[in-house]
Amino acid sequence: MTSSRAGDARALRREPLSDQVFARLRDLILTGAIAPGDALPAERELALEYGVNRHAVREAVKRLQQSRLIEVFHGGRTRALDWRRTAGLDLVVDVPGTLDAVSVPGVVHDALEMRACVGADAARLCALRGGDEVRAQIVALADEYGSRGPDLTDLNEADIDWWRLIVEGCGNLAYLLAFNSLVDGAIAMGEAPLDLRSAELLDAEAHRDLAARILRRDAPAAERLARDLLTRSVPVEAEAEVPQAEVPRAGAPRAEPARQGTEKS
Repeated sequence: MTSSRAGDARALRREPLSDQVFARLRDLILTGAIAPGDALPAERELALEYGVNRHAVREAVKRLQQSRLIEVFHGGRTRALDWRRTAGLDLVVDVPGTLDAVSVPGVVHDALEMRACVGADAARLCALRGGDEVRAQIVALADEYGSRGPDLTDLNEADIDWWRLIVEGCGNLAYLLAFNSLVDGAIAMGEAPLDLRSAELLDAEAHRDLAARILRRDAPAAERLARDLLTRSVPVEAEAEVPQAEVPRAGAPRAEPARQGTEKS
């Protein structure tokens, strides 16, 4: 790695070394410090930079390739890709709050916005496709939700269980997998502060109303009510256009292309 980024070689922690090297390099790519088309420094140089063995660097590079952040050529040469064109949702799930990752600007807002879109259509489909037993369970959980206290953590857990029934009842596997990613990947549910979602979580009446529309198979109303409920958690101030890339730390210079690509061992 070039000397201009030497300050990035912070002391690594107890997590697997390859994971930490992956996170550091991923952040440089996501923030534009390593721009599309730039070559990664050589394997030996990265190992020296981060104080790890070359096996750890090799594993990190493999993960970057699997995440479609870099292209690896014959002989071990590498080239950073334009991640906005090549990366998948799994990368966004992996971004916030993990291994010193730099959150992509607007990622929490965008995840909550995606959650609102998926949830609204899942409610519509559940009203159309959901079986009698599933729709009755949704109503029962909504009634139970209304009897809970104002603790946001408790309400959040109950809300997840309730929405899982709706998403499962809609019969769309892609929506279910996206829901799992949003919940377990901690993009929206974990990274967004609960007080941001208080208007949604504290409205037990809206939960009951939505459940009743699903029970009556009123698909248009279910979609409208679900979108209204979930959109309350989308931060309005983040809806403005966000920059395409930000440098990890103020004053950190842009990476210069290395003279050689990542070497083969």
